[in-house]
Formats: sequence, C-alpha cells, structure tokens
Amino acid sequence: MTDAPTAPLADRLKQHIRTVPDWPAPGVQFRDITPLLQDAEVFRGLISAFVQRYSPPDRRPDVVAGLDARGFILGAVVAHELGLGFVPIRKKGKLPYQTIEETYALEYGSATVELHTDAVQPGQRVLLVDDLIATGGTMLAGLRLLQRLGAVVVEGTAIVDLPELGGSAKLKAAGLPLFTLVDFPGH
Repeated sequence: MTDAPTAPLADRLKQHIRTVPDWPAPGVQFRDITPLLQDAEVFRGLISAFVQRYSPPDRRPDVVAGLDARGFILGAVVAHELGLGFVPIRKKGKLPYQTIEETYALEYGSATVELHTDAVQPGQRVLLVDDLIATGGTMLAGLRLLQRLGAVVVEGTAIVDLPELGGSAKLKAAGLPLFTLVDFPGH
C-alpha cells in the first residue's frame, strides 16, 4: 500500500468487508465487499478516498478502466466523480464490438478478459480498478490489454490487497504501481 489512507477509514472499510469461509471452494476466505457498498456513508468515504488520490494533476488519469465485475462498480463511480470516461474490461464473449483478449491462469483453470479495440488511444493515461487483488491474474491481464492498445497504465487500484497470495508482488514486478486501501492477512 502506498500513501496509506487514514487508519479510521481503513478500519471502517474492514468492518464492512464480510469474510465468507470456504467460498467458492474449501479453504478460501472470500472477502465480500457488498456490505461496504450497501452502507451509503462508507461507500461515499471509499469513493472520496479514490477521488482525492487521483484528482491531483500528477496522478490524474485520462480514463478509468474497470475489471469485470466489481471493478465496474468502483471504476464507473470514480470516473464519474473525476469527470472522466469509463472503459469496461469484460469476461470473454460479453463485448459486442471488435475486441482483443488476454487469457490468464486461475487456481482452478484459466479465464479470458476482453477489451474493445477502440477503448483507449495510444498514450492515454489509464487508472485500472478492481475490488480486490488476490493472485493478480485479472489485473495483470487488464494491464496487458491496455498496454497492447498503447495506453499508459498509471496505477492499479483496489479496495483490498491479499498480499500473502502474491498478486500485488507480481503486479509490482510487472511495473504496475499499486494503491490499495486495506490489507487482509491470510487469504
């Protein structure tokens, strides 16, 4: 985590993230952000933290890209608040126009995400948003898609980092600066 949010905000966010044991598979501790989204005051504080971070000219992107599906919720609201456009990076087969795709490994197989070929322009500064960083595969695939179109991904951001799963380290090794609001030990 860089430029960490205030402890009260991080604590408040953690209190509104539910842990669901053994979902979607035995041994997984799923971090569910839906209670956070349901509390208007907490959700507003979350969005404000992102908007404050990305408002200064040196951090301000040209466009916000969100990863399917919870990255859409956060990214679209952040883009709106910053007065920017929003670009969805979707699961394969969900975008209607010409796309490029990137396949990545999961613990239990693989997945593919797609991006419209005209979603970003070469040189555009893009903020890449998701709800959580676990193994880093989805965000890394989104980064690669955006880079293939010539965009400059200025930062990857998420509410939660699960550092023990290695995703944030993998993303940083790929050259992507990261900003997260809370870390959870374990997975």
